[in-house]
Amino acid sequence: MVFKRFLAVMTGSFLVGAGINGFLVPHHLIDGGMIGIGLIVKYMWGYKPGLTIILLSVPLYIYAFIYFRTYFYNSLHGLLLSSLFIDILTPLRGIFTTSILLSALIGGILVGTGIGIMLRHKTSTGGTDLLAQFIASFTSMNVGIIIFLIDGFVILAGAPTIGLDSSLYSALTISAVGFATSVLTVRKKEEWVK
Repeated sequence: MVFKRFLAVMTGSFLVGAGINGFLVPHHLIDGGMIGIGLIVKYMWGYKPGLTIILLSVPLYIYAFIYFRTYFYNSLHGLLLSSLFIDILTPLRGIFTTSILLSALIGGILVGTGIGIMLRHKTSTGGTDLLAQFIASFTSMNVGIIIFLIDGFVILAGAPTIGLDSSLYSALTISAVGFATSVLTVRKKEEWVK
């Protein structure tokens, strides 16, 4: 069980980092959630998105530590490894010469698959994925749908920074992320609270 979870976190984190650096960053696209916020901060001020994600996730992790200790322990390594992969896979930027449309789709599917793999093993990248798990444990909503809604708010907030065209393609990205995550996390609500 522990090895399978570790493998899921490693695989998922690699896919997230590859999707972001190989396809999203070259076209100034963003994902939603903490990843999207980290990318907005990168585009505005040049800070490392992975480190930004960790710093912005601290309040959620404090809340999780107090009220949802299992989620805290299950997702802390996901947050740290996915943030690490986001920052160390920067050499992938510019390797792929795909159109902005294909980059939005491929990047979204890679990120969504990475997140979905981790969520299937009851871990996550933390951030708003962790928030989505909290909400899903109290409602009948699918985790992927909750993530999709949060991501939409981040795209709207990032629009002034990345521009209208990139915002529209980023909306396509979060649709691909939401689709891939939803496909991989179709489970009964009871399985998430065990």
